[in-house]
Amino acid sequence: MRKSKEKGKSHSTRPVRSTPPKWCKYSAEEVENLVIELAKRGNPPSMIGIILRDQYGIPLVKQITGKKITEILREKGFAPTIPEDLANLIKRAERIRRHLEEHPKDKHSKRGLQLIESKIWRLTKYYIRTGKLPSDWSYTRLKLQFQRR
Repeated sequence: MRKSKEKGKSHSTRPVRSTPPKWCKYSAEEVENLVIELAKRGNPPSMIGIILRDQYGIPLVKQITGKKITEILREKGFAPTIPEDLANLIKRAERIRRHLEEHPKDKHSKRGLQLIESKIWRLTKYYIRTGKLPSDWSYTRLKLQFQRR
């Protein structure tokens, strides 16, 4: 049986450098202003990084500003309340729950929901331990009736 955690090793690696590349034309203030502008448009931090890379030619925000995108957003008051990866997992669980309301006998989706919710609980414990979520935060899900026969 294949473990779900196993991943391949084929991927690109970032160059080891702490200074911005010579060909990058933007200053730290300009990059911070771009990050804030993109956040005001409603883009999440990961999308901001992709837009900066593809449209503005900024390889890594941390090399130029010395801070990560989420740190910049937190300083300016635009940081999301829930970390982005946790919010995406919660949205996925909601979609599967809606699917299961229409198709209650879909056992594969039920199992997928269980796996996603276990990831949510693990991430929640981690974020509470590291202080990114308040200690009284908890993930509550709708109780679905799976015992129908």
